[in-house]
Amino acid sequence: METMTPRKNISILDISLTSGGAEKVISLLLKELVNDYNVTLILFYNEIHFPIPSEVDTIILSQQHPDRISFPKKLLHAFGFLFKYHKILRKRKISHAISFLAFPNLINGLVSPFNPKTKTIISERGFPSDNTSSKLSLYISKIFYPLLYNRCDSLFSNSVYINQDLQTNFRIRIPMDVIYNPIELPKETIASETLLTIKEPFKVINVGTLNERKNQKMILGALSKLGSGYELTILGSGPEHDHLQEQIQRNGLMEAVFLKGRVKNVNTFLRESHCFVLSSFTEGFPNALLEAMAMGLPCISTNCLSGPHELLHDNKPLNIEKGFFFKASYGILINNDDEIALAKALEYLKNDPQARERYSALSLKRAKAYSLENIYHKFNNFINH
Repeated sequence: METMTPRKNISILDISLTSGGAEKVISLLLKELVNDYNVTLILFYNEIHFPIPSEVDTIILSQQHPDRISFPKKLLHAFGFLFKYHKILRKRKISHAISFLAFPNLINGLVSPFNPKTKTIISERGFPSDNTSSKLSLYISKIFYPLLYNRCDSLFSNSVYINQDLQTNFRIRIPMDVIYNPIELPKETIASETLLTIKEPFKVINVGTLNERKNQKMILGALSKLGSGYELTILGSGPEHDHLQEQIQRNGLMEAVFLKGRVKNVNTFLRESHCFVLSSFTEGFPNALLEAMAMGLPCISTNCLSGPHELLHDNKPLNIEKGFFFKASYGILINNDDEIALAKALEYLKNDPQARERYSALSLKRAKAYSLENIYHKFNNFINH
């Protein structure tokens, strides 16, 4: 008679489960983790956007909404969270305590020495040197990252460049690996051959928070150089909304550019488009780009750190001249904030049906490597080895 090995008890720690990239990754991984582990999800605040599987035991440490709490109170909360979290790990006999994002990672580092039977695994999701709000914040990070991250057992991120930055600029010495963001492949995608024949306008789409980092104003600048025959839809909200609206009016683009705000049916908009543009100055790993590829859209992206180079060109060496675009393995890459190169890339895709079809098919092929099944297999191996 076979003896079944008891399931391990693992925990996932995050600030909340709001509508961010890290939170979406957690929500997807939970769907698979419940098949292999007893899973406890621990959230600092009661802000939940993504569904949580019923098998997951969810613990919320504060019922307050983080946006309604002052900074001094958040500091006080941090001490309370620390002791509550430590108690949960001990009481539930957690074998692997996994955290996402900087603050939860620091908490994991603080409790690690007091839980020797628990392996602490942390996940960095953004490019650390460019993911801080001020010089003071960067200075503090350079003190506490090496002090507390190095107390943990291992680290995984979603880009080779993030790991390099952690090693070079933050002196992180624990074992690291790269596990890219997973995606649930959509059931309905664009048939690549349908892009051979399209009617004007040439429909361009961007998805992301409206902020300086996402740099949607570069797309508006490129469109102003191209004239008629193009239409841009931007999905997302944020502090740059009014500035973008002013730029739209100033450049006479009111009939060609549409700011739709946050929407739930993103895939519907993607399916109705002809091209996706990622205009960011920096990324951790661009979920929006991957989701557009999974839909079958030809994609243009800035060669920002980190993610696009890995997604669109397998991290192979490249050189992009200013004012020109690069035909990468799975899409088109341009330099950061290069309106001229973006205008040329858009004109190229608009006027070349075969290029649209080819890059659509390549997008669909590439996205399969990031399927939830494939990424979870790597994640599960990482946890156990």
